[in-house]
Amino acid sequence: MKSHSELYSKEAAEILRIITTYKTLSHNQLLQLFPENSKKIQTIIAGLGHQCRLNFDKESGYVFAPDISDAIPDLEMVDAFWVLLDFIERAEYHTAAEYPVKIAFFADAEMYDIVRVNAGKEALVVHALSSVSDPPRRIVIVDSTEQIPLINIPNTAGYCTVTTEGEVNYYERLDSGTTDNIKAN
Repeated sequence: MKSHSELYSKEAAEILRIITTYKTLSHNQLLQLFPENSKKIQTIIAGLGHQCRLNFDKESGYVFAPDISDAIPDLEMVDAFWVLLDFIERAEYHTAAEYPVKIAFFADAEMYDIVRVNAGKEALVVHALSSVSDPPRRIVIVDSTEQIPLINIPNTAGYCTVTTEGEVNYYERLDSGTTDNIKAN
Protein backbone atom coordinates (compact mmCIF):
# COMPACT_ATOMS: atom_id res chain seq x y z
CA MET A 1 0.00 0.00 0.00
CA LYS A 2 1.36 3.43 -0.97
CA SER A 3 1.75 6.15 1.62
CA HIS A 4 0.03 9.53 1.38
CA SER A 5 3.28 11.19 0.25
CA GLU A 6 3.87 8.56 -2.43
CA LEU A 7 0.36 9.08 -3.83
CA TYR A 8 0.79 12.84 -4.07
CA SER A 9 4.52 13.29 -4.68
CA LYS A 10 4.45 13.42 -8.51
CA GLU A 11 1.66 16.00 -8.73
CA ALA A 12 3.04 18.01 -5.78
CA ALA A 13 6.46 18.20 -7.42
CA GLU A 14 4.90 19.32 -10.71
CA ILE A 15 2.76 21.98 -8.99
CA LEU A 16 5.82 23.31 -7.17
CA ARG A 17 7.84 23.37 -10.41
CA ILE A 18 5.09 25.25 -12.23
CA ILE A 19 4.37 27.79 -9.50
CA THR A 20 8.09 28.40 -8.97
CA THR A 21 8.53 28.95 -12.72
CA TYR A 22 5.54 31.24 -13.31
CA LYS A 23 5.36 32.87 -9.83
CA THR A 24 1.60 33.63 -10.02
CA LEU A 25 -1.25 31.51 -11.36
CA SER A 26 -4.90 31.21 -10.58
CA HIS A 27 -6.18 28.25 -8.62
CA ASN A 28 -8.38 27.36 -11.63
CA GLN A 29 -5.35 27.25 -13.92
CA LEU A 30 -3.65 24.70 -11.70
CA LEU A 31 -6.84 22.63 -11.63
CA GLN A 32 -7.00 22.71 -15.45
CA LEU A 33 -3.48 21.32 -15.66
CA PHE A 34 -4.74 18.17 -13.94
CA PRO A 35 -8.42 17.98 -14.98
CA GLU A 36 -8.83 14.32 -14.04
CA ASN A 37 -7.62 14.91 -10.47
CA SER A 38 -9.11 18.25 -9.36
CA LYS A 39 -10.03 17.07 -5.84
CA LYS A 40 -6.55 15.61 -5.37
CA ILE A 41 -4.94 18.82 -6.69
CA GLN A 42 -7.00 20.96 -4.28
CA THR A 43 -5.75 18.79 -1.43
CA ILE A 44 -2.14 19.12 -2.63
CA ILE A 45 -2.39 22.91 -2.98
CA ALA A 46 -3.83 23.19 0.54
CA GLY A 47 -1.09 20.93 1.92
CA LEU A 48 1.70 22.83 0.17
CA GLY A 49 0.20 26.05 1.51
CA HIS A 50 0.22 24.69 5.07
CA GLN A 51 3.87 23.69 4.57
CA CYS A 52 4.63 27.26 3.35
CA ARG A 53 5.93 25.85 0.06
CA LEU A 54 3.49 28.08 -1.83
CA ASN A 55 1.04 30.84 -0.94
CA PHE A 56 -2.64 30.36 -1.76
CA ASP A 57 -4.84 33.43 -1.33
CA LYS A 58 -8.33 31.90 -1.11
CA GLU A 59 -9.97 35.31 -1.31
CA SER A 60 -8.42 36.26 -4.67
CA GLY A 61 -8.03 32.70 -5.97
CA TYR A 62 -4.34 33.15 -6.81
CA VAL A 63 -1.48 30.83 -5.98
CA PHE A 64 1.95 32.43 -5.52
CA ALA A 65 5.49 31.12 -5.35
CA PRO A 66 6.80 31.18 -1.77
CA ASP A 67 9.24 34.01 -2.60
CA ILE A 68 6.35 36.36 -3.55
CA SER A 69 5.62 38.30 -0.38
CA ASP A 70 3.34 41.10 -1.58
CA ALA A 71 0.66 38.75 -3.02
CA ILE A 72 -0.01 41.03 -5.99
CA PRO A 73 -0.76 38.79 -8.97
CA ASP A 74 1.14 39.19 -12.21
CA LEU A 75 -1.98 39.41 -14.37
CA GLU A 76 0.08 39.43 -17.57
CA MET A 77 1.51 36.04 -16.63
CA VAL A 78 -1.94 34.78 -15.70
CA ASP A 79 -3.23 35.85 -19.15
CA ALA A 80 -0.28 34.19 -20.89
CA PHE A 81 -0.82 30.97 -18.95
CA TRP A 82 -4.47 30.86 -20.09
CA VAL A 83 -3.14 30.92 -23.65
CA LEU A 84 -0.60 28.20 -22.85
CA LEU A 85 -3.40 26.01 -21.47
CA ASP A 86 -4.99 26.01 -24.95
CA PHE A 87 -1.80 24.37 -26.26
CA ILE A 88 -0.78 22.33 -23.21
CA GLU A 89 -1.68 18.95 -24.70
CA ARG A 90 0.74 19.61 -27.58
CA ALA A 91 3.41 21.45 -25.59
CA GLU A 92 6.51 19.37 -25.01
CA TYR A 93 8.22 22.07 -22.95
CA HIS A 94 7.23 25.46 -21.53
CA THR A 95 8.82 28.08 -19.32
CA ALA A 96 8.58 31.70 -18.22
CA ALA A 97 10.53 34.17 -20.35
CA GLU A 98 11.82 37.74 -20.21
CA TYR A 99 9.97 40.92 -21.19
CA PRO A 100 8.20 41.36 -23.50
CA VAL A 101 7.77 37.60 -23.90
CA LYS A 102 5.88 36.07 -20.98
CA ILE A 103 6.04 32.37 -21.85
CA ALA A 104 8.07 30.34 -24.35
CA PHE A 105 6.97 26.85 -25.33
CA PHE A 106 7.81 24.11 -27.81
CA ALA A 107 4.97 22.33 -29.63
CA ASP A 108 4.50 20.57 -32.94
CA ALA A 109 8.24 20.82 -33.66
CA GLU A 110 8.20 24.64 -33.38
CA MET A 111 9.12 27.23 -30.77
CA TYR A 112 6.44 29.72 -29.73
CA ASP A 113 6.51 32.89 -27.66
CA ILE A 114 3.47 34.27 -25.88
CA VAL A 115 3.84 38.05 -25.88
CA ARG A 116 1.70 40.49 -23.88
CA VAL A 117 1.19 43.95 -25.44
CA ASN A 118 -0.60 46.42 -23.18
CA ALA A 119 -2.52 49.28 -24.77
CA GLY A 120 -0.20 52.21 -25.42
CA LYS A 121 2.92 50.00 -25.41
CA GLU A 122 2.62 48.71 -28.98
CA ALA A 123 5.57 50.66 -30.41
CA LEU A 124 7.83 49.67 -27.50
CA VAL A 125 7.11 45.95 -27.89
CA VAL A 126 7.34 46.06 -31.69
CA HIS A 127 10.73 47.75 -31.38
CA ALA A 128 11.94 45.24 -28.78
CA LEU A 129 10.98 42.23 -30.92
CA SER A 130 11.67 43.46 -34.44
CA SER A 131 15.43 43.06 -34.24
CA VAL A 132 15.41 39.38 -33.22
CA SER A 133 16.90 37.25 -35.98
CA ASP A 134 15.10 33.99 -36.75
CA PRO A 135 12.28 34.61 -34.25
CA PRO A 136 9.99 31.86 -32.99
CA ARG A 137 6.29 31.92 -33.87
CA ARG A 138 4.51 34.42 -31.68
CA ILE A 139 1.09 34.59 -30.14
CA VAL A 140 0.34 38.17 -29.14
CA ILE A 141 -2.08 38.98 -26.31
CA VAL A 142 -3.74 42.39 -26.65
CA ASP A 143 -6.19 44.33 -24.49
CA SER A 144 -8.48 44.92 -27.47
CA THR A 145 -8.63 44.13 -31.18
CA GLU A 146 -8.13 47.84 -31.96
CA GLN A 147 -4.44 47.35 -31.08
CA ILE A 148 -3.83 44.70 -33.74
CA PRO A 149 -3.31 47.11 -36.69
CA LEU A 150 -0.68 48.92 -34.57
CA ILE A 151 1.38 45.76 -34.04
CA ASN A 152 3.74 44.41 -36.68
CA ILE A 153 5.90 41.81 -34.96
CA PRO A 154 7.82 39.38 -37.18
CA ASN A 155 6.55 35.79 -37.29
CA THR A 156 3.27 36.47 -35.50
CA ALA A 157 1.05 33.38 -35.66
CA GLY A 158 -1.99 35.21 -34.28
CA TYR A 159 -3.43 37.61 -31.75
CA CYS A 160 -5.76 37.04 -28.84
CA THR A 161 -7.66 38.64 -26.00
CA VAL A 162 -8.09 37.02 -22.60
CA THR A 163 -10.99 37.66 -20.22
CA THR A 164 -10.57 37.70 -16.44
CA GLU A 165 -12.38 34.34 -16.38
CA GLY A 166 -9.76 32.85 -18.70
CA GLU A 167 -11.67 32.79 -21.98
CA VAL A 168 -9.24 33.22 -24.87
CA ASN A 169 -10.44 34.60 -28.22
CA TYR A 170 -8.05 34.32 -31.17
CA TYR A 171 -7.72 36.69 -34.12
CA GLU A 172 -5.67 36.97 -37.26
CA ARG A 173 -4.84 40.16 -39.10
CA LEU A 174 -6.25 40.19 -42.62
CA ASP A 175 -4.45 41.84 -45.54
CA SER A 176 -6.93 44.70 -45.39
CA GLY A 177 -5.73 45.60 -41.89
CA THR A 178 -8.91 44.32 -40.26
CA THR A 179 -9.10 41.35 -37.91
CA ASP A 180 -10.94 38.06 -38.09
CA ASN A 181 -11.91 35.94 -35.11
CA ILE A 182 -10.49 32.44 -35.40
CA LYS A 183 -10.71 29.33 -33.27
CA ALA A 184 -7.60 27.76 -31.77
CA ASN A 185 -6.85 24.19 -32.83
